[in-house]
Order: sequence, then structure tokens, then C-alpha cells
Amino acid sequence: MSMLLANINAYYAHTTGLSAVSASDRFAASNFGKEKFVKLLDQLHNSLRIDLSMYRNNFPASSSDKLMDLKSTVDLLTSITFFRMKVQELSSPPRASTVVKDCVKACLRSTYQFLFENTYELFNREFQVDPNEPKRDPEDHGPRLDSVDFWHKLIALIVSVIEEDRNSYGPVLNQFPQELNIGQLSAATMWSLFAVDMKYALEEHEQHRFCKSSEYMNLHFKVKWLYSNYVKDVPPYKGAVPEYPAWFEPFVMQWLNENDDVSLEYLHGAFNRDKKDGFQKSSEHSLFSNSVVDVFTQLTQCFDVVSKLECPDPEIWKRYMKRFAKTIVKVLIAYADIVKKEFPEHLKEERIACILMNNIQQLRVQLEKMFESMGGEKLEEDAANILKELQQTLNGCLDELAMQFASSLEPRITISVRELGDLLLAIKGGGQPGTLNQPAARNAVAVEADEVLRPLMDLLDGSLSLYAQSCEKTVLKRLLKELWKIVMRILEKTVVLPPMTDKTMMFKSLTDNAKNLAANTKIEDMSRMFKNRMTGKQDMKQALNVALDTIKQYFHAGGNGLKKAFLDKSAELQSLRYALSLYTQTTDTLIKTFVQTQINEDLAAEGQEGSVGELSIQVEIFTHPGTGENKVTVKVVACNDLKWIAASGMFKPFVEVNLIGPYLSDKKRKHATKTKANNWSPRYNETFHFMIGNEEQLDYFELHICVKDYCILREDRLVGVAVMQLKDIVDKGSRACWLSLGKRIHMDETGWTILRILSQRTNDEVAKEFVKLKSDIRQENPLPNQ
Repeated sequence: MSMLLANINAYYAHTTGLSAVSASDRFAASNFGKEKFVKLLDQLHNSLRIDLSMYRNNFPASSSDKLMDLKSTVDLLTSITFFRMKVQELSSPPRASTVVKDCVKACLRSTYQFLFENTYELFNREFQVDPNEPKRDPEDHGPRLDSVDFWHKLIALIVSVIEEDRNSYGPVLNQFPQELNIGQLSAATMWSLFAVDMKYALEEHEQHRFCKSSEYMNLHFKVKWLYSNYVKDVPPYKGAVPEYPAWFEPFVMQWLNENDDVSLEYLHGAFNRDKKDGFQKSSEHSLFSNSVVDVFTQLTQCFDVVSKLECPDPEIWKRYMKRFAKTIVKVLIAYADIVKKEFPEHLKEERIACILMNNIQQLRVQLEKMFESMGGEKLEEDAANILKELQQTLNGCLDELAMQFASSLEPRITISVRELGDLLLAIKGGGQPGTLNQPAARNAVAVEADEVLRPLMDLLDGSLSLYAQSCEKTVLKRLLKELWKIVMRILEKTVVLPPMTDKTMMFKSLTDNAKNLAANTKIEDMSRMFKNRMTGKQDMKQALNVALDTIKQYFHAGGNGLKKAFLDKSAELQSLRYALSLYTQTTDTLIKTFVQTQINEDLAAEGQEGSVGELSIQVEIFTHPGTGENKVTVKVVACNDLKWIAASGMFKPFVEVNLIGPYLSDKKRKHATKTKANNWSPRYNETFHFMIGNEEQLDYFELHICVKDYCILREDRLVGVAVMQLKDIVDKGSRACWLSLGKRIHMDETGWTILRILSQRTNDEVAKEFVKLKSDIRQENPLPNQ
């Protein structure tokens, strides 16, 4: 090279003594010796390019003198490029920066190839090796399917090259600051070569998966570190979504799948430890136990791992969050299932029961925090919906536990309410409507109400104080809601509407004698069956209303308990108030309500009990055009296939037709046919007439038709019953049909409520008659006549 430089300098100087640049201009213009000059330039240019293409070998970074030679070489290459442009007069001459960049790239490619082929040897030479690292086969030079160690070492070598280019060669090769940054070029070139090999290697690993998922995750973090620290801000990668997350997606999903089992196993261990320790509070100020903390510590650690991947691909990140959401669901649902299974065992230990409910509430709180950590409202819709559904599931679980806990207190509440009822019965009476407007009367009622409430308040004071100290606020409110419902329901069923103890027996299939006897209870015994204790009803109602207001205030707790709107609108309170209001309604109004609401009285004949025969009947309605009064004509035609065993050997069936409705106390309400001896399909062809005034519409009237077996010495026995509502006949004016006979009539809760109330009106003949008809039920095994 020195000989080439000497010849060129002599050629420049010539005989004119001009500078090199001036001489090149002169000789280029005259074309004197041009061929020789161009040849010399080409030889020098090629020699310099070869040197630069191996700059890492020819100009080692460890030598400052060599680095200065490198700088001079680039300067000379720049001059040569300029000379060639002048002499050869090229239209598009290559720029010096482009030539240098191509040389650097060539060197980087060969460097990467050398690193790849000699990774283990170079790494052992450049870095301190772990003495515990297993010995490697000397013939093993490249990557393997059962290990990812090769790639960790290769990344370390790549980084050392990039650092060397950035820190040692970059300050030297700075002649083209706008066109060549060797540190960036080194990072971009190395990454482009590494990315191809890494991608193909991971595709092969995906098929075999000989390594643990944790090893792939660690490699993922190493690749992410390489890209984030050296590549992401250099052209052409700056601002672009990188490809490397897609290479690792299968392995991240594998890790997340495996984490499900790990998390569930951890959950069971945490709960068992918690149970062994007696579900102690996790800290002095918390109301939940350690297992909840442990569970979310595990989930948070898992989420932190995925988060630290800092996945730059939004679509892949969405898939990770959706998959992790499913992990959360599995773990929290499993925890909730364990608590639900264990909960009945701890109902008697109220402290533990409260902590378990608090634990479910804390799951909801921590789930909300994790939801926010995962992106909150910006979280991908599928993942967000999964977590929102889980929140609703946990909400339902907490409701279920609160109901179980409150239900466990029901026997104690029932005892207290019964005592309350006894005190209520002790009120002497004498109160009249409107007396509450008088201060003395109001005070008297308030005192009575306080005394009446004492048994219930004693129970609630002790229990609710404990719950207020032991329960999270949300849990306490749920408990209060359930307790409120229970108290209202028991008040209604025990005090306002005394329980019908034989109702169950009357409504079940009557298969034994005991049930038959209970079902055949006479109307004279109904008042005792229904606990006819409601004497002095007006005073009791006043006292109970005041007591209800006191109970409401207690559950409201000055704003710390349940909202007044919830208490006032609760179905249980509305039902109780409705039952109370029924006591002040007339018998006619109650019967009217019964006919209006009980539209499925014939369901018993259509259900499991089945029909016990048929009745042919014809009904006509005539309304007087002047007075508006109504005449109902009923013709009993015949019965068919009556199912009845005559124990005495004599069967005398007859049909009884009853008109039911308001304002009939002064009118004929019952007609009966003659008996037919030992005939199970008798024909009657008898006609009866009923008169109905104009006070009410015919929609509030019905025909209650019974087929009975006549007995001389005791009460006639019911064979079957059917009901026809006049509203079904009014439009056409008449109807002829066969009615299916049932063993009893069907009533809903409203019907039974009205029946209970009317049963207590023992001095009201209409009420007694109505209760007897509606409560009568067929006796399956009649006793022989006495």
C-alpha cells in the first residue's frame, strides 16, 4: 500500500508542483495518464475495503494505535472515493459513507457467523463459567433441543460485540454522523441475523418441548432484555412491533397452563394451614384470614411474571390476559367451593363463620384490584367479561353463605318471636280506631310495643353486636338483609298468621290413617288448628305496627345498617303489612279477594292426585234488565265413574251446590240433590236457583260443587269437589260441561292466608261455612258406620 501511495503522490505532483487535488483536476481534464491513475485508485480502494470488512481483526479495539489507523483508513477511503469520482467522472458515484457501511455490515455478518459456530469456546474464554455447569461434549458446538443454554451464551457474546462497537469503534468511525452510527448498525445487524436463527429454533422446540416451560420463560426474558436495551430504538426497528413475542407465545401459554395446577395445589395447602390454625385473622386490623392473602400472593406473583415480559404486541398481550383471567377463575371458584363445602361445619362457631364470609368478600376486593392491575376498563373485552362474571359468581356465593348463616339462626329467632306473640296476646284490648291520635293512647301503645319486642331485641342485640365486630361491612349488610327477611317472615307466619299445622298433611298424598284423621278435622276444630288467638285485634295491630317501626329503626342503625328504602320496599314487609291489613277487611271483601285470586282451584284434580269421577252440569245466568239483579240456574244432570269404596256396604251419593261470593249472607247459598243408593254413576236431573244482587259484578262469584256420601249418624263424607267461576259463563250466558272431580281444591298462599283469617271469625256464619267448604278434603279410607 505504501508503494501505491508513493506512486499516486508522485503522479499528482508531476512537474507543476500543484497540490494533490489540483493535480487530479488537471490530469483528469487532460486525460494524461488516466488509465494508470484509475488502476492505482482501484487497487487502493479494494485494499482499503478488505481491511475495513475485517476491521475487528485488523484494528482490534484493545489497541489505541490500531484504532487511530482505522480512523486514518476511513479518511483515506473517503479521499480515494472522491478522487475516483473526479477522474472517472461517474454520474452516480458511490458515497464514502455507503462504502464504509457496507464494509461494517460485512464484518458484522462474518462476526455473527463466527460467534454462532464457536459460541461455547468464545463464551468460556470471555466470561466466567459456573463451575457447577455440566461438562459438555467437545463435539457439541451448536444449539440443542434439550437445552436453551446455547442461546443464553450467544446473546451474551452478541451484546459484547454491540458494546464494543458502541463504545470503542463508534467514537473512531464518526466521520459520517448523519449517515453512519456504528453502534446502531451493529445492534440492527446482529439482531436481524440472530432473529432468523432464534425463530427457527423455537419453532422446532415447540414441536418437541424437551425443556421445562420455566427455561423457555427465562430465555424469553433474555431475548426481551436484548431487544429492549439494544434494538428497539435503532432503525429500522424503532417504533415497530417486534416479532419475538410471537416466537415465545406457545411457551408462555404452556407456562400459564401449568401455573393453574401449581396455583390450585398452593390454594389447598394454604386453606388447610388456615383451617389448622383456626382461621385466625391475618393481621390485627383485618377481618379475613391468611389463606386469602396466600392465594392472591400466588396469583400476583404469576401476574408479575407475565407483566415483566412487557409484551409489546397488543394482540398477544390480550391473549395472555384472557388466559390468565381463566386461571383466576379456576383458583377463586375452587376457593369458594371449599368454603361452601366447609361452611356448614362452622355455623355454630360464629367467629369462624364470619371470617369465612369475610374471606369471600376479600376475594371480591382483591379481584377488583387485580382487574385494575390488568388494565381495568381498558382490559380486552373477553378477559374483562370473564372477570366480571367471576365477580358475580363470588357475589352469589357470598349471598348463599349469608342465607345459610342467617337460616341457622332461624330456630332461635322463632323462639323469640313466639315469646313476642305471647306478649302481644297479653295486650288487654279496648283500643278503638283513631285512638292513636290521642297522646296518652300513643304512649300506652309505645310502652306495650317495647315490652312486646323485648324477647326479639334481646336476641338481636347480642348477635348483631358480635356480627358488627366480626364482619366486613358488606358482609354485615348482607347478613342484616337476610335476618330482616327471616324476622319479617316469622312475624307474619307465627304472629300475624298463626301456622296451619295440618296444612302439610292436608296437601300431601293421604296414605295412612293418621293423615286421614288429621285431614278430616271438623270445622268446629278449625279455630284450634289455626291458633285462634287474635282477640283484641285492633290493639294488637297498633302495637305490632309500632313494634315494626322500632325493628326498622334497629336494622337501619342510624344509617350504618340497611337503607330505609330497602326496608320499606322489601317483599317480606309488604307481605306482613298486607296480612295485617286483611284483618280489618270484611268477610265479604275477603271472599271477593279469594274468588278473584284463586283461579286454579281445579288443579288438584289435574295433578298427581288425579280425578275421582266426573259431574255433568248445566248453568244459565239471567240478569234483570231493570234492577240488575242476577238469577243463576244450575241443573245437576249426572255423575259418572265415582271412585269410592263404601265401608258400610251402603253408598248414597248426592250433589251439593254452593254459591260463593260477597253479599250473600241474607240469600240462599246452598242446594242439594236427592241421594241415589249404591250407584256410582247416578243420574239426577235436578234444577236449583240462586239469586245474586247488583252490588258486585258476577266475576266475584263461583259455584263450589261437592259430591258427598250421605251418612245418617255422622257428617257426610266428601267424595269429590269441583269449582265453576261465573266469570267464565257471563259472556255466553250459559254453559253445559263435564267437570272433573278432585279430592280437594287447590289454593296458593293468598288463599291460605284468607282462609286462616276467616277461620278465626267463629261468630260469622258465612265465614265458618266458607272455611269448611274450602278446607274440606276427601278421606281415602272411610271408617265403617257406627
